Amino acid sequence: MAAVYAFARYADDFADEVAREPGERIALLDDWLTRLHTAAGDDVRAGSDDQRDLVFAAVAATMKSRDLPVSLFEELLSAFRQDVTVHRYETWEALVDYCRRSANPVGRLVLRIAGHRREDLDTASDDLCSAFQLTNFVQDLDIDWRRGRLYVPLDVSDPCGASESELDGERLSVPWRAAVAEMVARTRQMFDAGRLVCDAVDGRLGFELRLTWLGGRRILDRLESNGYDPRVSRPTLGLADSLSIAWKAATWRRLS
Repeated sequence: MAAVYAFARYADDFADEVAREPGERIALLDDWLTRLHTAAGDDVRAGSDDQRDLVFAAVAATMKSRDLPVSLFEELLSAFRQDVTVHRYETWEALVDYCRRSANPVGRLVLRIAGHRREDLDTASDDLCSAFQLTNFVQDLDIDWRRGRLYVPLDVSDPCGASESELDGERLSVPWRAAVAEMVARTRQMFDAGRLVCDAVDGRLGFELRLTWLGGRRILDRLESNGYDPRVSRPTLGLADSLSIAWKAATWRRLS
């Protein structure tokens, strides 16, 4: 898990390094992809003290010991490249496709590292990972907007009559709150579809998956109570939420 995290952390930093021009960030990600293919071919620099070489020595060992497909790492990198160039989405399908490559591979890698290789678990994990990322998008709508990004697709905002010019105010307009409400409704459906992986996986990983599922849905509840306006108060989880979620995860009841 540490190797997967290090691989993704470096790549994410490359994509978001605003001090560099987009072309420079793409070049760094291209180099990361080349290093990945080298590691997948078992050709890593032994004995190197360079942090990046050490990351890929760990990635190579992890891919080999856990039989991890290189395609999952490639999909992550394709999403990071997209972060550099795409800051607005036309359709819900395009946004979900971004989640498919930016969030879902992590879930599948975690399952494989833990020894789970079932198609139904992969599918449920995809729904859970996408739902959690979409939750983060609506939670951080204001933060992302100030950074020049917007993850509410046009085919969600336009039918609500929401215009980007309204996003510069202190509060979200009624049309934008309607758009966020639609995002929340669709995200809840994905959480529901992802519950299977929380029911089916036991042990520590199962407990952590349930924490993720419960925590994501609690953030959506908090957003709903704010009138679907994250600018009123960014929906976060406090100590009381954490205690409640931990108890529910520990006493989790599987659906029949």
